[in-house]
Formats: sequence, C-alpha cells, structure tokens
Amino acid sequence: MSSPRQIWPEAFAARYRAAGYWRGETFPAMLRRQAAERPDAVAIVDGERRWTYGELNRRAEAHAAGFLALGLAPGARVLVQLGNVAEFFSVVFGLFRAGLVPVYALAAHRLAEVAHLARRSEAAGYVACDHYAGFDYRPLARALRVEAPALRHVVIAGEGDGLDGFLPLDAVTGAGPLPDDPDPASVAFLQISGGSTGLPKLIPRTHDDYIYSFRASNEICGVTARTVYLAALPVAHNFPMSSPGHMGTLHAGGRVVLAPAPSPEVAFPLIAREKVTLTGLVPPLALLWMQAAATTGHDLSSLEVLQVGGAKFAPEAARRVRPTLGCALQQVFGMAEGLVNYTRLDDPDAAVIETQGRPISPDDEVLVVDDLGHPVPDGTPGHLLTRGPYTIRAYYDDPAANARSFTADGFYRTGDIVRRLPGGYLDVQGRAGDHINRAGEKISAEEVEDHLLAHPAIFDAAVVAMPDPMLGERSCAFVIAKVPGLKASEVKAFMRGRDIAPFKVPNQVVLVDAFATTAAGKVSRKELRARLRDMLIAREKETA
Repeated sequence: MSSPRQIWPEAFAARYRAAGYWRGETFPAMLRRQAAERPDAVAIVDGERRWTYGELNRRAEAHAAGFLALGLAPGARVLVQLGNVAEFFSVVFGLFRAGLVPVYALAAHRLAEVAHLARRSEAAGYVACDHYAGFDYRPLARALRVEAPALRHVVIAGEGDGLDGFLPLDAVTGAGPLPDDPDPASVAFLQISGGSTGLPKLIPRTHDDYIYSFRASNEICGVTARTVYLAALPVAHNFPMSSPGHMGTLHAGGRVVLAPAPSPEVAFPLIAREKVTLTGLVPPLALLWMQAAATTGHDLSSLEVLQVGGAKFAPEAARRVRPTLGCALQQVFGMAEGLVNYTRLDDPDAAVIETQGRPISPDDEVLVVDDLGHPVPDGTPGHLLTRGPYTIRAYYDDPAANARSFTADGFYRTGDIVRRLPGGYLDVQGRAGDHINRAGEKISAEEVEDHLLAHPAIFDAAVVAMPDPMLGERSCAFVIAKVPGLKASEVKAFMRGRDIAPFKVPNQVVLVDAFATTAAGKVSRKELRARLRDMLIAREKETA
C-alpha cells in the first residue's frame, strides 16, 4: 500500500498558492511559532492541568523523538484514539513533528471500527488512553493486535500492561535529533469520513489545505489570541478540530479548554471558570443547553458565540439561542472532506436563523444539480457538489469510493441535498443516500444492517432514519425473524455485543413479518427503506 497523497491538478494548486490560500505552513511550524511568541500563555486546559505553549511544544518534540526511537519511519501511520485529554495534542503534534501520520479514531469507536481503520491505513502504531468515559481500552488494544497484524507498537496514556507489551506514553520520549519539517503539500493526517456506505473511508488532509481552512475560519469567526474555545464535542471530529475549533484557536494563540463530556452539568462550570468565549455543539446538545440555561447558577456571560453544526438546526430552535444563552448564534455546515459554510457574525437574523451559511473561500466552487447532474435554479433542492482549495480530490486507497464520490473534473459529490439562496447561502434539506445523522454522528444504514444479519435468528433487516426532536434523526431497525419469539431487547443486546460504536445500536427495533415488494417481487434497498420510514411515520401520527 502506498503512502497517503492528496494531489490537486497543478493549475489549481498554482492558483491556490498565488491567492495566498496555501502558504507553505506546517503543523510543527505553527506550534513552534506560538511557543516562541507566547511560551508562557496557556494553550490547553484539561481539568486542573494547564499546559502553556512552551510546555506543549516541549512535550510534542519529546514524543516526536520517542516515536522515531521506536523505529517508526516518517510517513508511517499511527492510529490515535484519545478522547478530550491534553495528551491528544502532545501526541498528534509529536507525530506531525516526526513526519508520522496520525489516523484519527473517535473515542466512541470499538473494535469493529478501530480494526478497520488500522487495517485500511496499515497503521504501525496505536495510541489510546487506559480508560476514558468509563471504557477500558486495553482489552480493545489486545484484540486489535490480533486483527491488525501490521500493528507493531501499542502506546497507552495512563497505566499500561507490561505483560502485554504495552508502552506507557510517558516512556515514549526522547531528545534525539528530529527531521526537517514535512513538505507542506504532504499529507498531515488521515481523517475519517462519515461512512455513508459501510465503514469509514480515510480522508488525506495536507498541511497546506487544512491550515488554510482554519486560518480562514478564524477570520470569519473572529478568533484571536483572546479566544477561549471550549472543546465540548470529541476533539477528533472535524467540526471541533477546524471550524475553527481547537486547531484554529491554537493557530491564533488562544486557549483551548477540554470538556470530558458536553453536558450542561460538565460544560457550564468550565465556561464560568475559564471565561469561555466560543464553543460548538450539535443541535441536540444546543437544545439541552438552552433548557438548562434557564435554571443554571453558573455565569455564562463570557460566552460570545455558540456555533451549531453537524446537522440542520431547526429555525424555531435557532431563534431561541440569544434569548436563552445570551450569545450570538453561528450556523456551520461542513464535511471532513472539505467544504465548510458559515453564517457570518454580522449577517441579518434571517440568514443566521434560516440558513446554514455560505462557503469559506472565494475559490470554493459549488454546484447544485438534479439526479442527472444538470444544474438546478437557485432555490430548487438538488445534490451538492463542490471543489476548492481545501476539498479533497480522492480518498486514500479506495478506487471504488473515489469513482462514486468524485466527478471526472474533480467535484466531490457530498451526498447532501441543499437549496442555494441569494448570496450563496445554503439551506440544507437532508441526505441523498441511506445515511442517518444521529446527533451529528453519521451512520451507514448498510453497515448496521450487516451487523443485524449476523444474528442467527434474523432473516432480513432494514435500517431507516426517523425524525427525532432531540437527536435530529434516530435509527430504527425493521427486522424479519427466522423464528417466532425474537424480542427487540434481544436484538439490541446482540448489537451491543458486536464491538461497534454505541451510537450505531438502533434506537428502535420493530419486528415485522415481511417487507413489501413490487408486483415483480423486487424492490431496491433505498426504496424499501423509504417505504418503511413512511409507514412508521404514518403509524406514529395515528397514535399521537
């Protein structure tokens, strides 16, 4: 398997450099600059731990030397599964400094997802916490070594297990010479896709393109050295990483405060203590925060901007942000593959409440087309296609996905249905494919169905997205049993034992005798899911 690359046609790359989007900056240089200019300024707050820029840079360089001392060569991939902890930053910046390539896994992922990512990336190393959010990652690490034979090094932040050959992160340090900074056009890390079909795809992001995305986001979002950003969502997600997120905040010299959970009970005290000015949430959490704000005793007055993204935010909820939380709302709509849209802080209320913003860059090219690929008039729903200076041209080592997801002239098929409005603003209508957006987590119906069909008592299964007032969408599994007596609770228990991320376990299981088909006895899975969804919506309306 080749090393990750992300290549734009030279004419486009030259244009992006000439426009000043790509400036030849790297992640190691970004951190060194801040450590030199403000060594004693606090960069990361994790509970009672407060790391300055100088300390973060020292830790990153020590880890860089330590990873190289293990025999990892520049370009090797290292799977990183760390939650919202300070070590996430020392590890990933250490990997950047060593010329190694982090592969981001979510803390919620379990063996099914992590093993897929390790095999797909041919990861030579794996870094995880011993425990995070009540889960012990060491048994997962033991199983992962069996599932991914190329994995040579397992590093545990916290208490390792010497009998299993785990290395404690504190021991992965050194003081040896470090290589030159990587090429700014090289791949800095592998992000994961939302997984619209099957398990996640790997997204190669370069230093040049990704740094541009959050540097430009900083300008739009007003992020400066005085910004205090609360990372309430998982730090490995693209939204809290770069929109402008923790990376944008560090680029500006601000302070990143880590929340171990996004609940009001955890986040509100941190906002009050650290005088947080900016944070980002998915819509269900924004609803919870607005509800909790009415009775909280914590001072939230420092909060200037609440960003909401990951899924569409209903206008009736958007209108309540300022009256309940006392801060401005900024809607964000983007994807790990590239394109990010923001409402602007000086936009009229109608744009902020009723749209999901407009693109970052003047060179973000947006097409809205019908099913045949023909452009539709503004105001008409259609499929969103895009290309630009921070939107990828290919997934990593996945020719089939690339053929589906990219046009011959380099436009990325996002899978979103949108309406383009005057001024380039987008109104997101939903997803085009069999994709469930549960509280901002993208779930493949196909993947969940595959797990269900592994149950010995299940004949067939179809998973659909259902509207949900809190989650945005919830998942419902329609199941045909092979034998009578199968219970929904048994199906859920089986799914919880499949070593998959908990958010993939269906919220609802409905047992049915058969799936309706056409007169010819055939129906596409997409049409079947649509029929089942409509049937359940109608049933719920009748019983409401």
